[in-house]
Formats: sequence, C-alpha cells, structure tokens
Amino acid sequence: MREQYDFSGAERGKFYRPNAEVILPVYLETEVQQWVNARAQAKGVAVNDFVNELLKKDMALVDAVI
Repeated sequence: MREQYDFSGAERGKFYRPNAEVILPVYLETEVQQWVNARAQAKGVAVNDFVNELLKKDMALVDAVI
C-alpha cells in the first residue's frame, strides 16, 4: 500500500444507494439443492419462492414451540 492516497477529486456518497437491498448468497449442499429444485419444479414455482415458503413454515413451527 502507498503511504498516502489523494482523495481530493473524490465524490462523497457516489455509490451510496439508500434503498439498496442486500441479498445474501445461500450455498446448499448438492443433495439439498437437487431436492429443492425438483420440488419447486413439480410445484411450478421458482426455487427462491419455494425456499422462502419452506423457511416461513419452519419459522412458524419454531415460534409455536418457543
């Protein structure tokens, strides 16, 4: 790294997006990914919609026992 950097021409907030949504990647094991893909396709929905549906049901189950 350099001792100093010249930021005199920099523009504050140039890449700031107040309404930006962060979408975190989720890495599934191969077996799980194949199962999810097959079930989503059989149901005729997108994989992300199917996974969200599964997770919301799991959230409800966890909340029911806590």
